[in-house]
Amino acid sequence: MDLKYLRDLLEQVQNKGMNLETALERLKKLPYEDLSFAKIDNHRSLRTGVPEVIYCKGKTNEQIVAIVRKMSETHSNIMGTRIDPEVFESIQKKIKNCNYFSDARIAVFYPEPVEHQGKIAVVCAGTSDIPVAEEACITAETLGNKVSRIYDVGVSGIHRLLDSCDDIYTANVAVVVAGMEGALASVVGGLVSCPVIGVPTSIGYGASFNGVSALLSMLNSCASGVSVVNIDNGFGAGYQASLINKLAIGSQTN
Repeated sequence: MDLKYLRDLLEQVQNKGMNLETALERLKKLPYEDLSFAKIDNHRSLRTGVPEVIYCKGKTNEQIVAIVRKMSETHSNIMGTRIDPEVFESIQKKIKNCNYFSDARIAVFYPEPVEHQGKIAVVCAGTSDIPVAEEACITAETLGNKVSRIYDVGVSGIHRLLDSCDDIYTANVAVVVAGMEGALASVVGGLVSCPVIGVPTSIGYGASFNGVSALLSMLNSCASGVSVVNIDNGFGAGYQASLINKLAIGSQTN
């Protein structure tokens, strides 16, 4: 339940388009709605500005469909993360109004246009890291942010990164996605004045320990402006970057 839905509800009562009992019945479901297997947090968008996001891995197709249908009564642009293509194909048979981003493994149900503001730079070390970078990009764009993609600029060919610096300099926040030894986050952190969010990926050879090496490197970064999310957590990085970008937009307009 977002502010628009709540305002429309109150206006209907004010204009006598809805009786008080009906409105009260709907407001009873404001905190959350119990589907037995899931308790949908209807209040989240009022608290945080963003509806609850559905983590789909581990849920059955039927559970995902039921959650989306219930949320669609009061929300649009409902995000489902970690949806594999075959799962999406099954869901799409029951929910037609949705977009799927295969690299990011994100579906946006009942999509509506949003204005993209500010600027987030998503900097990706290698082509193999792109799925995690795309998860960050699609998350940020769905939440109303302008995103600049800067891909395949890992430190083994650092001239590629340096050629893209002007694009990164104008961003309010940079998301840096890297596997292997994760050095790119420190390099970017040493070049820019904006906050940097490091995203270690599980890409790499045996001693990378499925991303643990990149995670520890980023956590031990000598660049002071670098914070780090969990391994392969493109969604978390995109969400956090959105919060920072919108704070920056607010400070620029005041």
